Amino acid sequence: MEIIVCIKQVPDTTEVKIDPEKGTLIREGVPSIVNPFDEYAVEAALRIKEEMGGKVTVITMGPPQAVEALRKCIAMGADDAVLISDRAFAGSDTWATSYTLAGAIKTLGRFDLILCGKQAIDGDTAQVGPGIAEHLGISQVTYVQRVVSVSDKAIQVERSFEAGYEVIETPLPAVLTIDKAANVPRLPSMMGTMKALRKEVRTLTSGDIDVRPELLGMEGSPTRVKRTFTPQPRKGGRMLQGEMEDMLKELVQILREEKIV
Repeated sequence: MEIIVCIKQVPDTTEVKIDPEKGTLIREGVPSIVNPFDEYAVEAALRIKEEMGGKVTVITMGPPQAVEALRKCIAMGADDAVLISDRAFAGSDTWATSYTLAGAIKTLGRFDLILCGKQAIDGDTAQVGPGIAEHLGISQVTYVQRVVSVSDKAIQVERSFEAGYEVIETPLPAVLTIDKAANVPRLPSMMGTMKALRKEVRTLTSGDIDVRPELLGMEGSPTRVKRTFTPQPRKGGRMLQGEMEDMLKELVQILREEKIV
């Protein structure tokens, strides 16, 4: 079983800063971590490998410093890691990011399963995983909370949604996005950490992967951030008290006075 896990190095959420002109995250000098949802994807991949055998390759698109995120995944148990890094990728939106990752995956060769975290905590779009599936022309299942069974030809999972969950089976190859309910990520072992320090991480540039240059980075991104701002705190407000029936009547009266209903 050839499994690829797409991860992202994200800024520590308590340290996020925005470039007011470009509308992009300022990453230089900001502490970074592996996107937490991606750790659930890595753990899911490792468990499938333990059951089926095979290889887990972790990839990420980012600046050279993102190699540290890859090394943590190797310390957890991943077999190989690839960094996709080039100034041509700078400013990519979710479409350009998923296009670039899909091109890198095609360049790497055969794969049976691609796992991603449900979403990244810096952008919260949950679009890159599905985008990879679309660019590769393969099936996808999002918000996976449990892997039920897996074979050489298909995988069956539980997919969560607002009202509960549904069981879905899809043929391989496929893309899954993993939710935090799926597992508890293992901690890196001492031997794994030593392996990660010695492991050579391959770097691929835009010239090494199967992509069209005009579709990369900010120029290849169909969306733009026009403005960023911090929402102003709400003023006023009141807390209703008393019996439920009385509070409901009071609420309806307030809504009518405000001409909301």
